Amino acid sequence: MRQWRVVVAMLLTLAVGVLLGRSTSGPGSKEATRVAAVTPPTQVPAPQPPSVAVGSQTTYRVPIDDSPTRGPDDALVTIVEVSDFQCPFCKRVGPTLKQIESTYGAKVRFVFKHNPLPIHDRALPAAVAAEQARVQGGSGKFWAMHDQLFELSPALEKDNLEAAAQRIGLDLPAFRAGLGSERHQARIKRDQALASTLGAGSTPAFFINGRLLVGAQPYPAFQAVIDEELRKAEERVRAGTPASALYASIIENGATTGAAPPQAAGAAGPRAAKVSLRPDDPSRGPRLARATVVVFSDFQCPFCSRAEPTLRELEQRFPRDVRVVWKHQPLTFHPNAMPAAEAAEAARSQGKFWEMHDLMFASQAKLGPESYEAWARQLGLDVKRFKTSIETHQGRARIEEDVKLASSVGATGTPTFFINCRPLVGAKSYDEMAGIIRQELATADGMTKAGTKLDARFYDQICDRNVRATAQAAAAPVQVAIRTDDPSRGKAGAPVTIVAFSDFQCPFCARAEPTLEQLTTAYPDKLRIVWKHQPLSMHLNALPAAVAAEAARQQGKFWEMHDKLFANQQALSPQNYERWAQELGLDLARFRSALTDPKTRARVVEDAQLAGSLGVNGTPTFFINGERVVGASSFEQFKAIIDRQLTRVARK
Repeated sequence: MRQWRVVVAMLLTLAVGVLLGRSTSGPGSKEATRVAAVTPPTQVPAPQPPSVAVGSQTTYRVPIDDSPTRGPDDALVTIVEVSDFQCPFCKRVGPTLKQIESTYGAKVRFVFKHNPLPIHDRALPAAVAAEQARVQGGSGKFWAMHDQLFELSPALEKDNLEAAAQRIGLDLPAFRAGLGSERHQARIKRDQALASTLGAGSTPAFFINGRLLVGAQPYPAFQAVIDEELRKAEERVRAGTPASALYASIIENGATTGAAPPQAAGAAGPRAAKVSLRPDDPSRGPRLARATVVVFSDFQCPFCSRAEPTLRELEQRFPRDVRVVWKHQPLTFHPNAMPAAEAAEAARSQGKFWEMHDLMFASQAKLGPESYEAWARQLGLDVKRFKTSIETHQGRARIEEDVKLASSVGATGTPTFFINCRPLVGAKSYDEMAGIIRQELATADGMTKAGTKLDARFYDQICDRNVRATAQAAAAPVQVAIRTDDPSRGKAGAPVTIVAFSDFQCPFCARAEPTLEQLTTAYPDKLRIVWKHQPLSMHLNALPAAVAAEAARQQGKFWEMHDKLFANQQALSPQNYERWAQELGLDLARFRSALTDPKTRARVVEDAQLAGSLGVNGTPTFFINGERVVGASSFEQFKAIIDRQLTRVARK
């Protein structure tokens, strides 16, 4: 057994390398060329690495009204939680919220707002159960039921709700009567409308003294925002604002709409967009380069540090053709990111941006005021002028201008690259970035041969071309090749086919599964769903899980294994793949053999290469009769597209 596992590990490690280095070379592979007739690929970014969070600098006006609260009314920081009791990500963030409560004590108050998502069939009854508990015992019983519901989730059937009510000492007959009434519907809908208006449509979402933080973020992400808000709150109190009136004063002039909310990890991300450049933006490479790489980056971000050698290699291999331009995007949960950006700006004002940039990334763990000053001396800067720039925040406006630009083009995570305005998210491999560079150089050659001059206007012209091409490609149906033995559900001759590129470790893929089930029920004879593998390199268990699913497919049990993998997403491992194979009644010897067979892995890699040829870099991505949909969209969004496709098919 141990020998078998070692062999599997070796093969899977090799496969990860193949996917990292070659999956995006799909368009050039003979197989990809044979199976897919497509328009030029548009860049759809992958979900952000787990440590990348999103925190808004905007303060929103989030009223407490009569919502349940926990903590003192005069707390310095108020955290409004917008949540769904059936949402796995809301459940996952629970221990983090407990840690916040334990760490900050009376300095923090929690407020709950309901947002039961339509894809969760038990979320609304659970919300009603929590409100019914509040009827009987105020906020205390609400939070007791809140904790019970998340402990039970996703098993939120009526019997379990009643058992929870008994455990926290509610009057059971009254509780049952409340579950069957509509008395709480208006309150829940009010919360949902507020969340939607403020741009917090996904769950969980948090407003920390009015600042939006999206998703089940790690403790440091919350800590950074809370600490910043604590400092500001303490200043307000010292200036005379009573603590009891603090929250109201903070949100008094806050935004009342969130037309362009920050994106959570795994959101669809940016499309090709015009990224404006200043004449004095830090840049390396020829001013009239045929390919300009704009990088939105953060000096404390480990993924940004990982991307730096790739950028250097691009510059070395394309010395006359590639220009790299820096834009600041200091993430709020990196406490040293903004000070480091200000220090870099102070160095830029003395002509030493890139030298300071290199020192910061070389010593990322040492970021801090003492290091900045030491590095300034090392670089021969006027230290007094350097320190004055930092102390008076002379670079802050410029940095915030970059951050605003990043938000406008969808670059909410770091690093995000725009290669001639074509986006690429994350610390990508050299091969992947070089592939896009070569495409852009070919495009540039075509433009210059047609008469476009390689002058100061060239960057704007090639960007405009790419933005138009992306919009056209997004609107055009994509032909996605389907094998005869691809895993599928639904009628083979159905008028609508959804091809799903997915990843067994991707949380957003898991979130999409109930919606797909709901769709198959709603369109029993009109819809077919086809699976394609797209294991992302950031998910270490995704490729092994895909191989296990393929091994099960060979014995006719793909979907059964598929369900096991998504139901146990936090427990993906070779031991469990074998255990689940046993539970499904598979021939274990044959299953083990398939796991180590290069042909099994090759099939997964083939799907990943096809994804690359279609411009699919993020999961889940769906093609509904060739119409691209990125992310875990709602049932209503899918339904609208399916109905449109059915109408088109009927007209033919």
